[in-house]
Amino acid sequence: MKAVILAAGRGTRMRDLTQALPKPMLRVQGRPILEHIVEGLVSAGIRDLFIVTGFRAEVIESHFADGQRWGARIVFGRQTVQNGTGRAAEPARPFIGDSPFLLTYGDILVRPQTYQDVVARFQSHSCDGVVTVTRGEDVRQGGLALFDGAFRLHRIVEKPSATELEALQRDGWLRPGQPVWYNAGIYAFRPVVFEFMARLELSPRGEYELTDAVNAMARAGHSLLGLEIQGRWVDVRDPEVLARLEAESAAQSPAT
Repeated sequence: MKAVILAAGRGTRMRDLTQALPKPMLRVQGRPILEHIVEGLVSAGIRDLFIVTGFRAEVIESHFADGQRWGARIVFGRQTVQNGTGRAAEPARPFIGDSPFLLTYGDILVRPQTYQDVVARFQSHSCDGVVTVTRGEDVRQGGLALFDGAFRLHRIVEKPSATELEALQRDGWLRPGQPVWYNAGIYAFRPVVFEFMARLELSPRGEYELTDAVNAMARAGHSLLGLEIQGRWVDVRDPEVLARLEAESAAQSPAT
């Protein structure tokens, strides 16, 4: 199992904090977000890592170098055109080859155990991918993941409107008392996913969307399993989240 980390974006919602730094290099508990991710992947036994860079790529590339410091092999590729998450992983295609791989965004923080859980879920079933989810998030701000009774993905609905949510309730996809699953941004795939990425068309937002490729895989009959993330899951989306993480870190530090 290899891994691909998407770290090309600037993170405009971070405002002035990303004037000079790419978002994944902002610090949490004294270290870059991306460093937490790299260490977690290595602890899960994934040591072949590909980091997709873009904005201020040299900051990331100089920090991690060849990965030896973390006991990993790290290779970089640049997303030269910022045209969406559905195209972001393309530079990694030669690196992946025939290997299955874990894919994560460079601003998602989870417990290291989560990466092990994703690998275990993928390896213990005959499937083409794993889609992680969490509950308790506002699905109108992200992706609503819909599953069948065997926790196989049916589709992901991006930022569903109130009308769409009502229709899903009428059709039985959302039921009272049942979890509403929020796409958590960590996946495992077989390389076949690249074929679906290559066929993507621009979304209404004018971008190529990774979730459109995932949905196309599901429609084509590929088995994509769900996995609920246990414990910590943080989308470091804005300065407020970053400030909360730092406040939690300070509260946990021993008094001096």
